[in-house]
Amino acid sequence: MATLTYHGHSTFTIRTDDDVHIVIDPWFEGNPHTELTVDDLEDVDYIFCTHGHEDHFADAIPLARKSGATLVSTFEIAMFAGEQGIENVHPMHIGGAFQFPFGRVKMTAALHGGQVHGDESGRWTTVPAGFLFQIGRSRLYHAGDTALLNDMRLLDGEVDIALLPIGDNFTMGPDDAVRALEFINPRVVVPIHYDTFPLIEQDTQEFRRKVGNRARVKIMAPGSEMELG
Repeated sequence: MATLTYHGHSTFTIRTDDDVHIVIDPWFEGNPHTELTVDDLEDVDYIFCTHGHEDHFADAIPLARKSGATLVSTFEIAMFAGEQGIENVHPMHIGGAFQFPFGRVKMTAALHGGQVHGDESGRWTTVPAGFLFQIGRSRLYHAGDTALLNDMRLLDGEVDIALLPIGDNFTMGPDDAVRALEFINPRVVVPIHYDTFPLIEQDTQEFRRKVGNRARVKIMAPGSEMELG
């Protein structure tokens, strides 16, 4: 069974049944919730980046360079990565889907900023995104950094596990995340993008109370795993 591992903030790794290693929003150096570094990651096959902000993208180029993994993101971020010497890139954009060897991935809408960390030219500003992964029988939605979107209603019936930001200030807060759950109706929700900085500190038990019976709340400590089944 595929395994999802949380590394704090919005960074996850997935190991599939076929031993494909996926990293989502790689931020290890400077991430206070993990002691892992890029050098600790072995056999990475795919890197998915929801957007270009430092706390989601800072280690994407170094990790792709070290591992030879395919970097998957918006067209603009993929082109920027190519300028940095990354040969294996897969550009996507909002609403598009692709059947990768490990499963199908669709890029979903998000509402946030578009700066690309490391782009000194300023040419590669892009739109943010989320990803809907179909891995085996499990449908996993990583919302990325986003405000509450009415478009989330389109995901109703399409998501088993939702990774939703709750930190507020830069993204949805707990109340809007609960509204998002009402739009999406997943079986499980995992709160992300909180407690990394003072501005986004949140009480996860209060979030659990607000969610009520809308979904099962899975609070993942950094370094913990859950099975995707």
